[in-house]
Amino acid sequence: MNAAPKDQLGRPMRDLRISVTDRCNFRCSYCMPAEIFGESYKFLPKPDILTFEEIERIARAAVRCGVTKLRLTGGEPLLRTDLARLIERLAPIEGVKDLSLTTNAYLLAGLAGSLKDAGLQRVTVSLDSLDEPTFKTMNGRRAGLAPVLAGIEAAERVGLSPVKINCVVKRGVNDHTIVDLARHFRGTDTIVRFIEFMDVGNLNGWRLDDVVSQKEILASIGAEFPLIPVPPNYAGEVATRHRYTDGKGEIGVIASVTKPFCGACSRARLSPEGKLVTCLFASDGFDMRALVRDGKTDDELTQAIQKLWGARVDRYSEQRTGQTPGTRKLEMYHLGG
Repeated sequence: MNAAPKDQLGRPMRDLRISVTDRCNFRCSYCMPAEIFGESYKFLPKPDILTFEEIERIARAAVRCGVTKLRLTGGEPLLRTDLARLIERLAPIEGVKDLSLTTNAYLLAGLAGSLKDAGLQRVTVSLDSLDEPTFKTMNGRRAGLAPVLAGIEAAERVGLSPVKINCVVKRGVNDHTIVDLARHFRGTDTIVRFIEFMDVGNLNGWRLDDVVSQKEILASIGAEFPLIPVPPNYAGEVATRHRYTDGKGEIGVIASVTKPFCGACSRARLSPEGKLVTCLFASDGFDMRALVRDGKTDDELTQAIQKLWGARVDRYSEQRTGQTPGTRKLEMYHLGG
């Protein structure tokens, strides 16, 4: 194990989110709005995307730098052909304690078993409403609820648990359905996490007025199901945890806008074409693909990551103002959230 670097603010690198594709079968308004990502949109050509072997090499280098958690994202990661083969490569890496996947679950019902058998430990499902018309509005009218709910049920059945649900809350669009979502999963082992609408990228039309704050979310749910705060599961956990007072489970809130948590951020992101990115709101990343394809050794890959992380000063959410969303940033679908 190489020396685990800390950045300029003393933050270690513990999490690597690996985006395996920039393609998605949904067109969620906060990520890939349909009016921009239409049929003629040009996604990355296949030769530009990292192979599974290349992803494994970079992941191993990141683990040597202290990473213990790997998460596969997209785009929609289940669109990547033979994804289970990548999981089989990543699961045995010594030092990896958590291997998970974020998905819209549209294809999950048919794949959950093979993903679990390959070594995947758990899944997080993006589900913004249980109201059918609202759900379709949020996903660009690409899908109804039935296959997503079937995917969640399949994940629970094969043991990809605890399943977590991520709900991005946008004022005037789905905020009227958050209590229904909480009610549906209350009393189960599934944890719903409500996410403040964030200004990731430049194409989602973000406005501060569209943000439903953590305070409002908790007030809405708490009015029907009283809540109490509980401590985080681990240092740097992005969601604040809140338990139902009657013991029937918990919810979380990710409040990147109103209560930034940059001070404990331990996450790096690897884009589909091999850019290593040190902040969700970054404008660019470091080209790891070039190093891999130029024949650099494993030690050289590790040293490059150590150098990049050691120079890191990112804390965008703490510096956000009404003007900062105008700065150019990488898009959500490219980084996997």
